[in-house]
Amino acid sequence: MALSRKPVFHNLPSPPVAERKPASDTRHGITRTDDYAWMRAENWQAMFKDPNLLDPALRAHLEAENAYMDAAMADTQALQKTLFAEMKGRIKEDDSSVPMKDGPFAYGTAYVTGGEQPRYFRIPRDADHRDEASRKLLLDGDKEASGKDYFRLAGLDHTTDHRFGIWGYDDKGSEYFTLRIRDLETGEDLPDVIENTGGGGVWAPDGKSFFYTLQDENHRPSKVFHHIVGQPQAADRLVYEEKDPGFFVGVGGSLLDDFIYIDVHDHETSEYHLLPTKDLTAEPSLVAERVEGIEYSLTEGGDVFYILTNDGGAKDFKIMETPVEAPGKKNWREVVPHEPGRLILSHMAYARHLIWLQRKDGLPQIVIRDRRSGQEHAIAFDEEAYSLGLQGAAEYDTDVIRFSYSSMTTPSQLFDYNMATRERVLLKTQEVPSGHNPDDYVTRRVMAPAHDGELVPVSLLYRKDVALDGSAPCLLYGYGAYGITIPASFSTNALSLADRGFVYAIAHIRGGKDKGFAWYEDGKMKKKENTFKDFIAAADHLVKQKFTSYENIIAEGGSAGGMLMGAVANMAPEKFAGIIAAVPFVDVLNTMLDDTLPLTPPEWPEWGNPLDSEEEYQWIAAYSPYDNVGPKPYPPILALSGLTDPRVTYWEPTKWIARLREKAPEAGPYLLKTNMAAGHGGKSGRFQRLEEVAFEYAFAIKIAGRM
Repeated sequence: MALSRKPVFHNLPSPPVAERKPASDTRHGITRTDDYAWMRAENWQAMFKDPNLLDPALRAHLEAENAYMDAAMADTQALQKTLFAEMKGRIKEDDSSVPMKDGPFAYGTAYVTGGEQPRYFRIPRDADHRDEASRKLLLDGDKEASGKDYFRLAGLDHTTDHRFGIWGYDDKGSEYFTLRIRDLETGEDLPDVIENTGGGGVWAPDGKSFFYTLQDENHRPSKVFHHIVGQPQAADRLVYEEKDPGFFVGVGGSLLDDFIYIDVHDHETSEYHLLPTKDLTAEPSLVAERVEGIEYSLTEGGDVFYILTNDGGAKDFKIMETPVEAPGKKNWREVVPHEPGRLILSHMAYARHLIWLQRKDGLPQIVIRDRRSGQEHAIAFDEEAYSLGLQGAAEYDTDVIRFSYSSMTTPSQLFDYNMATRERVLLKTQEVPSGHNPDDYVTRRVMAPAHDGELVPVSLLYRKDVALDGSAPCLLYGYGAYGITIPASFSTNALSLADRGFVYAIAHIRGGKDKGFAWYEDGKMKKKENTFKDFIAAADHLVKQKFTSYENIIAEGGSAGGMLMGAVANMAPEKFAGIIAAVPFVDVLNTMLDDTLPLTPPEWPEWGNPLDSEEEYQWIAAYSPYDNVGPKPYPPILALSGLTDPRVTYWEPTKWIARLREKAPEAGPYLLKTNMAAGHGGKSGRFQRLEEVAFEYAFAIKIAGRM
C-alpha cells in the first residue's frame, strides 16, 4: 500500500551521523553485529547518580541530536506556547485535594498559583478543608525543589501519633530517593539522611523507627532495612535480602499497625513475609513460598488475612481468607470464588466490609461485601466507557470509602461512599477553569477485529462537529504490556487535540488486562506479536469506519508502549503518518541479554530470557525494534528520552534513531529529544510536564497539517 504523506518538514539541516563501531555478540551460535553498542556508557551506574560523569563524546552526540530536533521543530514554537497555555488554562492552579481523615487530623495536598510541586498539609479532623486558615503546612514541595533542575517528591508518611513524617525526594531523575524525617510540629527535619532508597518508608507503631527498601548497585530494590531515628544509616539493621536478581522487594504496613509486609515479586510470581510490630527485632515469617506463575497479595481484616490470588487455576483471581495466627496456604479458605471473565484487580478490608475493584466486560466495577452477612453489591455507573479509582480509607474502623470516577468526556469526580447505607456523596468535581462543555464531545468504544478473530476495544474521544468521513487526523495511543490497563479517563490535555479536529483514540490491546488476565497472557512471551498486530488492527478499523485515514494517523506510546511504536513502524510503516515514541524500550534483545541492567532479570517472565533459551532469544529477535530496522518507508518519528532514566536507558532510543538514519536515510525524518536533566517520567513539575506534552502534540499537529 502506497501512502501519500504530506511534506511537513522543510529545509532541514543535515542530521547527526553517529559513529559506527562494530561490536559482535554470539549467543546460541547466532552472531549479531551492533554498530552502536558503544553508546551504552560503561559507567552508567555512576552517571545516573552524577550526570556530569557522562562521556564527553556521548554528550556531544546527544546535544547535536537536540539541536537537529530544535531545527526541525522550530516552526512549532508558537504552537507549543499556545498548546501549553491551553493545557495550563484547564488546570486549577490553586487546586487542593479533599483531605483524608486519619485519627485527629485529615491529610491532603494543595498547589499554589504558579507552583510546580505539591504542598502537604493537615487540618483538624472535622475542619472545613476549604478554610485555608485551618491548614497546617507540613511540607512545601516548591521550597524543597528551589534551585534544582529536577525534583520529584515521594510523598509524606506520618507516624501513628502524628508527630513525625518520612518524606523522600529524587533530584536527578534516576529514581534513587533520599529519605528525611520531618518533625510535623516544628516543621524542621531531623539530622537523619537515608540515601539510595526506593522512595518511601513504613513507620513502626511507636514512631521511633521505620522500614525502607534500598536500591542496589544495579538499581534494584533488593534489601529491607530497619532504621531507628537518630542513628546513622550505616547502623540500620538488614531485615530481609532477596538474592534472586529477578525479583524486586517492597515494604508496606497494615491499617491496624500489626504487621510490616515484605512483598517479593516479579511480573508473575509473588511471596510475602510478615514482621509483627509487637517485636521489631523478630525475623520475618513466610506466608506462602513462591511458586512460579502464582501471585498473591494480603490485606488484614482483624483476625484474618484476605488473600487475592490466582492459585489453583484462578486465572482471573479469587479472594481467600486465612487466620492471622496461621496464614500458611494450608489454611486458605475461599471467600470470593474465581469467575472466568471477571478479573479482580485489588482488594481492601475494613472492620465490617471487604471491597474489591474488578473488571468485567472491559469496564471497572467496585464491589462491596458485608463481612457478617456475606451480602454483596456493586457501585453502578451508566456511561459506555469510563474509569474508576479506588482510594479506600486511611482508617480500619469505618463504613466510608473514597473513589473517583471519570470518562473521556466527564471530568473526574471524587465521592465518599457509605458501604452500609449505600449513600454516595460527591466531594469534588474537577474544575476546568477555561471551561469545558461535555456535550460538545462524544466518547465511544468500538471493537476492532484482530488478525485471529479477537475483538480489540478502542476508546474514542472527538468533537460532535467532526466529520467522520476519513478526513480527521487521529492520535492513536497504545501500551500493551505488564497487564497494565489504560483507562478511558478524562484528560484535559487531549482536549487540545479534539478541539483541532482530531479523533483521540486508545487501543486496549493484548498485553494489558483490559479484557481479563487471558488478554494479558495473549500479549506476552511468545505471543508478544499479538500486541503489535492488535494495534495495527485498531488503525485498520478506524480507517474502515472512516474515523480517520492512514495518511492521518499519528501513533503514540511510551516505555513498553514505545517498543510497540518501534515494532509497528517496522511491521506497517505505510499505515502511519507519524510516530511518537516516548522513552521507548526499543533495544529489547540487547537489554534482555544484559543482566546487569536494573529491570532485566525481573523482566524475563514478561519477554523471555534470551540468555538461557535459544527459543526465547528467537522470539525477541523476531520483533525487537532496533534489530529489525530496515530500508522501509518509515514515517516521521519523534523519540523522547531521559538521560538518567533507569528503566529505559538513554542509549536505547539513541541507538534506534542512529540505525533508522543508517538503514532508511530517505524516509523519516527521525528526531531525538533527550532531556539532559530528567529520567523516565520526564520533567517533574506539573507545568513543566505540560511543556513536554505540548511539544509532543505540536509534532502530531504538524504531521497532520493542522498548524
